Amino acid sequence: MRSLGGWGRQLTRLLPGGRWVGGLGLVLAGLWPGRLPAQTLGAVSGTLLDQGTRQPLPFANVLLLQLPDSAVVANTQTAENGSFTLTKLALGRYALRAEALGYRPDRRLVVLGAAAPVVRLGEWRLAPAAVQLGSVVVQGEKAALVDDLDKKVINVSKDLNSAGGTAADVLQKVPSVAVDENGQVSLRGSTGVTLYLDGKPAPSNLRLDQLPASRLETIEVITNPGARYSAQGAGGIINLVQKKQAKDSWNGDALATLGTRDKYFAALNLNRKVGRFNFFGSANGVNNWFHGSSALQQVATADGRTTRTNQTGLNTRYQASKDLQLGVDYSPSDQQRLTLSMEVNQNVLHQTSNFTTLLTRDPDPAITLQNQNLEVDDLYYARLSSSYRRTWAAQPGRELTASATYTLDGGTVTNEQRVLDGPASYPRQARRQLLDVTIQMPSAQVDYVHPLGDKRRWGAGMKTDVLLTPGTAEYAVQPVAGTDFVPQAAGSYRYHYQQVIPQAYGTYQHKAERWDYQAGLRAEFTGLRAQVLPSGSASQRLFNLFPSATVARSLPHDQRLQLSYARRLNRPNFLQIIALPIYSDARNYVVGNPDLRPEYVHVAELGHQVSWQSTTLSTTLFGRFTSQAIQSLRTIDTLATRLSGQPDFITRTSYQNLGRTTSYGLEASLSQTVTKWWKITANGSFYHNQVASYTDAGTRANFTGTAYLLNIFSPTQTLAVQLSGNYRAPQVVPQGRLLAVYGVDVAVRQRLLHDRAALTLRVSDLFNTRRQYSELGAAGLSTDLQTKYETRVGYLGFTWFLGSNKPASNLDSQPKGDTGGFGG
Repeated sequence: MRSLGGWGRQLTRLLPGGRWVGGLGLVLAGLWPGRLPAQTLGAVSGTLLDQGTRQPLPFANVLLLQLPDSAVVANTQTAENGSFTLTKLALGRYALRAEALGYRPDRRLVVLGAAAPVVRLGEWRLAPAAVQLGSVVVQGEKAALVDDLDKKVINVSKDLNSAGGTAADVLQKVPSVAVDENGQVSLRGSTGVTLYLDGKPAPSNLRLDQLPASRLETIEVITNPGARYSAQGAGGIINLVQKKQAKDSWNGDALATLGTRDKYFAALNLNRKVGRFNFFGSANGVNNWFHGSSALQQVATADGRTTRTNQTGLNTRYQASKDLQLGVDYSPSDQQRLTLSMEVNQNVLHQTSNFTTLLTRDPDPAITLQNQNLEVDDLYYARLSSSYRRTWAAQPGRELTASATYTLDGGTVTNEQRVLDGPASYPRQARRQLLDVTIQMPSAQVDYVHPLGDKRRWGAGMKTDVLLTPGTAEYAVQPVAGTDFVPQAAGSYRYHYQQVIPQAYGTYQHKAERWDYQAGLRAEFTGLRAQVLPSGSASQRLFNLFPSATVARSLPHDQRLQLSYARRLNRPNFLQIIALPIYSDARNYVVGNPDLRPEYVHVAELGHQVSWQSTTLSTTLFGRFTSQAIQSLRTIDTLATRLSGQPDFITRTSYQNLGRTTSYGLEASLSQTVTKWWKITANGSFYHNQVASYTDAGTRANFTGTAYLLNIFSPTQTLAVQLSGNYRAPQVVPQGRLLAVYGVDVAVRQRLLHDRAALTLRVSDLFNTRRQYSELGAAGLSTDLQTKYETRVGYLGFTWFLGSNKPASNLDSQPKGDTGGFGG
């Protein structure tokens, strides 16, 4: 017999730095009495997969039933790759039952005899649950939000309130997640969130507030990634999984959505599966106009004189994007799959802001200006990727994956500032900055998992990420309206940035009855060089180790307790490092800091999950401990203000490492079926948010949180209604605070034409309450900013389903997307 303390000692021997991991096992062994039973004669193993897509089914229940009375002899949950193992079984005849949310339960007869005490089932494919009701087929329903202990999964196609919206709209439903008016996402108060697209690093110009929600199948929010994930992203990882059909023959859907005040979206998704080939593709187009308003009040003191700015304005924003994806899967055998895919995207943004500015500087008379800011973005990206997956039927859990991706990302960004009206003494020349950038991101990785018997396995992987970006920033002035812009050598720059990150990791996992131990170590090297002409250059060479560990315990009555730890970092992006000034308007600019270093974070989580009857409750206690915290700071540029010669002032925003911070709190998620026609999903967070003070003299903190409530009504078999509301409490930032944001959404969907079509009506921000308030302060500067974007929008969408792809329940049950694989 081997005690839990013995397993801790074994982990100590096997893992680098494993002394503390073994110690953790010894502590837990001391807290939980008893020893593992002696080894018996039989074992059963296998891997649960989706019947159509052959994607793994994690966290499914597998029960071994005694025959003939069907008493439960043993049970387990599948791992992330769908594998399961039951050991130490008495010989005899059993029924093995598999249960997964949204799939038809399945049984298999298992006979454990003296001649064959070990049964390896290999791949066990489950079909989506389906019940025939007259002429209507009702499929098993996936939850709109699944809160597992290690990640939260949003099934976008199940959320009617995402119709016509963006990925940013969907993310507002996740505990502790907030998205500001610029599409910047933060998790638990940290903006250090890494974006992935189908399991690969997302293009740098990808914005969540410009990505249509209808392109996505699921969004995965991983708050405390282990060693097999990249260490980048102090706040966690958000993986955007795009839709991908994989059904037999021709299948797909066509979608068109109209929104109030000129908002249009259309999409076509198709696949053709023939034998071992599956061809898939999609095309999307967006054409939207948005309208908004803003108000700004600033008081600044420079050179002993105080200037007050009072500004009000209106803006219009035009967004247009086109996206095309094509790909093919080839399965030479049941254990192998090769995927080749490509995607091209063009994104255009035109934004015009007209505002009135009142400038007051005592004792001078007040000045009133009519200003106009123009921004034109013409961006693109192209991505080529290939992946290979190999499994072994005789060794469930053994898996090899490899992938290579090349992303080309770039375009131009033009900012213009004009004075349309004002005193004759105030300069009228227009100013323009043209940024031209090209980003190349090749990436390659390989991952391998190998089982060590039925209860243990190890994994390892390698990955290399490269980023190359040459570019220019041309500054020009227009002396007289209607004439050509004249380039200015002063204020124009050329830059070049390169970054190489080789990485490697190893993991070890051990199951012991109801215990599950995982530990890993990741090594990453960062080498970067940045050069900005004529201002200067910078370089960094960093090597870091990132340990992680998880201990989980299955408890009676469908409960699970999990403790996890990981060390992570947040690398500055190239615009935060290079000393390149970027002008957002005539009075404000942003510039990088060549001395900026990564921030390092220790994250610990204690989660508990329990299910009973129609209720699931998940709670998580978390703590985040950050050193060298990266903060953005706005200050007065006194030199630029003095040189301007005007009764005005110029502000400068840059980045600094500002000491240590500690944040901690509680997240909770509840799923409750009230009646057969009413289901509630509620989640929220309450946490202590701490940031470093911009004065570098301590920290600022407050208690804040989020709340979200989703009501799903199914009054008939073909009608679905969703009513939801969300709230984000005020929170502090280094120079002030952000005030509360809240709103209510409602959506209705009616299935038509014997499930061949569906009509969706949605109104976002029903009471028009969502707006952004910021209160900021610095030495000699105070700022109050109010921004109101067009958030109350009505959307009407029509979907036509092709082939066997149907909305077979009150909420769509789309095929699973391809996550593209993580690791390395």
